Parts: sequence; structure tokens; C-alpha cells
Amino acid sequence: MTDHGGSRRSGRVTLSDVARRAEVSRALVSIVMRDVAGASEATRARVKAVADEMGYRPDVRARSLAGQRSRLIGVMFDVGVGRFHFDLLEGLYAAAERNGHTLVLTALTAGRDERKAAQSLQDFRFDALIMLGPPTSQPLLAGRVPVVVIGWHVEDPRVDVVRTSDDQGMDQAVRHLTALGHRGIAHLDGGDGVIAVARRQAYLTAMHTQGLGAQVQVVSGGQTQLDGERAARALLARPGDRPTALIAYNDDLAVGAMGLLAQQHVDVPTEMSVIGWDDGAAAALSPVGLTSVAQQPAELARLAVERTILRMEGGDVPNHQIVLAPELTARSSTASAPTVMS
Repeated sequence: MTDHGGSRRSGRVTLSDVARRAEVSRALVSIVMRDVAGASEATRARVKAVADEMGYRPDVRARSLAGQRSRLIGVMFDVGVGRFHFDLLEGLYAAAERNGHTLVLTALTAGRDERKAAQSLQDFRFDALIMLGPPTSQPLLAGRVPVVVIGWHVEDPRVDVVRTSDDQGMDQAVRHLTALGHRGIAHLDGGDGVIAVARRQAYLTAMHTQGLGAQVQVVSGGQTQLDGERAARALLARPGDRPTALIAYNDDLAVGAMGLLAQQHVDVPTEMSVIGWDDGAAAALSPVGLTSVAQQPAELARLAVERTILRMEGGDVPNHQIVLAPELTARSSTASAPTVMS
């Protein structure tokens, strides 16, 4: 059974449906949809207008089986690592659409690892993969399809990297605090992942650069606000002098820590300055405006999509790594170090 536009019982508009409505051959519609030579500009405009009106969408699986590129980019992301990945996803959708590509997502969860997530993409016959997680030094699909990772370093030259410099970001954060008179500066880390390890090492380097090696304190944290609360509680329970500032692995961790500090009547920033990382919505909207190391999710996403397409098209890539410089955004969660009364 068909409706007045000839659409199938399944509801999917086909090339034949568009051809009947536009009163042209199916072959001509195919030429227009594939954007190849063989149709006049007037015909292209008319066929595309009809296709848009009918809601036609290409069958990417059929296109793949026919030996054409699907123009599908797989995206692997972790649902449990905070808001920043969702900002990246928004940027990836926008960049892919601008370049005439479509995303197909596969999520990582506690019970769904990289292998399972990759297997779920196979039915879509995607052309390339962008990874927001898991942060691994050797992505499973490296060498099988073009792979671009966002956020961490991978040595394998078959894997392209788009990331923000952890070293520069942490150096800015530590310098900002030392300029305010802080010397006891703690780091609430992000766990054992590749990014967390890099950021922790950057903290250690920055502290030693400022002559504060003896003041180093690393507190086991995680990814979420709950992890931030736990880490702040552990920090306050440590014996000895309490640090006057802390740098968290991400904004969620920092916001959680500030909530615990408020519960324990430790004022931010007069008693404890706090810096987050990512500069997302959590930083700007927290009760105390959060100073944060700003990444650029839209720019990271744009560069990742463009590099992905370049790889898919066999373009020349002189350097497999793109590293952006972060910028510290100062808000009201940091202030001069409290005066020590003698």
C-alpha cells in the first residue's frame, strides 16, 4: 500500500518515490543524490527540493553494499565521564553536518567495553571512527579504519590525535595560584586513565617548576561530582597543614569538592581556592563561579571531523597530532591565599 506520494508501507521514502513525484527517472534521482555529473542544475534543484519535501534520507547500508562510501563516521564515547563529552558530541554533530557526513554513536558503559562498542558499529559499515573514549594507548580499530582520538596522546602514527595540552593547562593553573600567594596546592586526580595520568604528571611538573615540590599533594578522585565530594573529604581528613588551593581533574570533580567544602564550613575562595578543568556549563553555573582551564569542544570537534575526512579521502597528513593551547578562565573560586596568623 502507498500514500499519495508513493512511500512504502515501512514509511521510508525511496529513490523511486522521489522519481515518481519529480517525474524523472530513478537513475536521474540517483545521479543527483550522489552528486555526480549527468544532471542540469535546474534538474538538481528540483529533485533535491522534492526529496527534502518528502523527507528522503539515503540508505547508508545499501550505499555501502554498493561499494560507495557510507559517509558515516562512528563515534565511541563514555557515558560516565562527565559533561564535557556531551559538549564534544554537540560539536561533532555540527561539524559532520557541515561536511555532509552523518554520525553513528556507540556508548561505553560499565558493562560495555571497547570491543563490544566497536562490534555494534559493524552493521553500519562506517567509514571512520572518532573516539572520545576509552582513553587507551592502542585503539582496537587502529589500522582497520581511520581513527581519530580526542583528548589524549597515542603514539601509533595510524591514529590521529586532537587534544588540548595538559602541560600548558596545568602550568597556567599552578602559576595563577602562585601569583595569588598559594604554595600548598593539591590535585584531585581523575583516576588511572591515560588522560588522568597525563594531567597528574603535568601537575607534578608544574609544581616542581615553581619550586613547590615539597608541597605536592595528590588526592585520589575520579570523574563525577560524587568523586569530588569523596576526594575533598579525604583531603580535609589528612594530617598536617591543609592546602590553601586545589586543582581538580575536571569541572564536575571541582563542583563536587566545593559542595563538600561548603558542608564542612570551609569557605571558597577565602579559605580554599578551587580550579576545575574543561570550563563547561558546570563551571559558569556553579554557586561560586569556578575558575577553570578552558578547552574548546567545538574547535576540537571541528578539527577531529576534518582530520577524519582527510584520512578517508587519502589526503596528505604531515603530523598525526594536533595540540591546542588551553586558556585559564578566572572566576570567583580563586582568590589570594589566606594570611597565616603567627
